[in-house]
Amino acid sequence: MNRVLLAAALYTTGWCTTLAAEYPARSIRYIVPQAAGGSSDTVARLVTQKLAENLGQQVVVDNRPGATGNIGAEIAVRAAPDGYTVLQVATSHATNPAVQARMSFDPIRDFAPITLLSQSPNLWIVHPSLPARNMRDLIALAKTRPGEINYASSGTGSSQHLAGELLKSLAGIDIVHIAYKGSPPALIDVLGGRVMLMCSTLAPAMPLVHAGKLRALAVTSLKRSSAAPEIPTVAESGLAGYEATAWQGVLAPAATPREIVVKLNAALVRVINQTEVRKQLAEQGYEPAGDTADEFAAYIKTEIAKWTRVIKSAGLKLE
Repeated sequence: MNRVLLAAALYTTGWCTTLAAEYPARSIRYIVPQAAGGSSDTVARLVTQKLAENLGQQVVVDNRPGATGNIGAEIAVRAAPDGYTVLQVATSHATNPAVQARMSFDPIRDFAPITLLSQSPNLWIVHPSLPARNMRDLIALAKTRPGEINYASSGTGSSQHLAGELLKSLAGIDIVHIAYKGSPPALIDVLGGRVMLMCSTLAPAMPLVHAGKLRALAVTSLKRSSAAPEIPTVAESGLAGYEATAWQGVLAPAATPREIVVKLNAALVRVINQTEVRKQLAEQGYEPAGDTADEFAAYIKTEIAKWTRVIKSAGLKLE
């Protein structure tokens, strides 16, 4: 290395060390690429309140919805990599690369992962008139009736839709997707028997299951949900490795100093491990996470690879 490059490297290292030592010296912008009031925003409000207490600085939520999360992500990519702008992402961060022909950023290269905040399993439910009492029954029935069983979702490209496509791929079955404009009308039609099957979020489905109006088959997480521990996972039902959860995590611009990423990770993990936070997340159907930056980076890569395979196999094209 010549003297000029060495001097520049030493200067940059010293600048990053000083910046990390003083961090945070002012408020942090916390971009949420979904609308205020939604599930991702609810997680963000809970986390940022406690994060501000941990860091001793204000953490300001900035909702920038649109383009399935890409508008907020584009803003974060252009921000200074100094730890004062972070981005909360959801499952769409892993599915967008496969369904959008043109993206102005790379979801892996252009970000520094900080931590996975939470995961939320969905629940496979059926109308009681369908003769399937568990996931094995459903798969066996679908194989004898290819193309005859419909499943509802909150919309094309939603986590519920992709959970169905993953099921079709792993189980080798042909069930027909019916897209609705949101979960409530989809759930209403399953409840009325107009559609037989749905992969729903836990909160609206469980009261109907307990009332005997719908039957629960399996949750879509690798582990049983603490909100419904009596219900087996799809993987337990014979489809090893099946996982289709909605998740949230936090990223920073790619060149953010490692020391700052480590500080933010430690602060966010402390927040997620607070009893009050875990309780509130669980009440909303979320499983608290809180992993290392490297673990979250590996998880994102795995999710992108998985959903790219599923989406390409299904031939999905989203506008």
